[in-house]
Amino acid sequence: MSQDNQEEKQTPKPKHQDKVEALDNLSLGISMVVAVILGVAIGLGLKSWTGYSWTLWLGVFWGIAAAILNVYKAYSRAQKGFKELENDPKYKYMREHGYNSKDDDD
Repeated sequence: MSQDNQEEKQTPKPKHQDKVEALDNLSLGISMVVAVILGVAIGLGLKSWTGYSWTLWLGVFWGIAAAILNVYKAYSRAQKGFKELENDPKYKYMREHGYNSKDDDD
């Protein structure tokens, strides 16, 4: 397993990967709104197609569920990023010895 980890560390990252990840995180709010709007649109379409009013609420539920799923995926990506920082020597030292900054206003 250690050889696999060394190979993963040696593979170069794409040049603009950090920027793409930042833009992906910025789009979270937009994706939540779009998910709810699409859910309402699907619900309205089902309501007009079937004639049952409860299908509108089914679409709203699907939209809200999709928005919650988007938030969960963004949270999982953020946690993965934080796990990568645990091995950084700077943060490892601060975790083990505490953070005592004289510039802090506490």
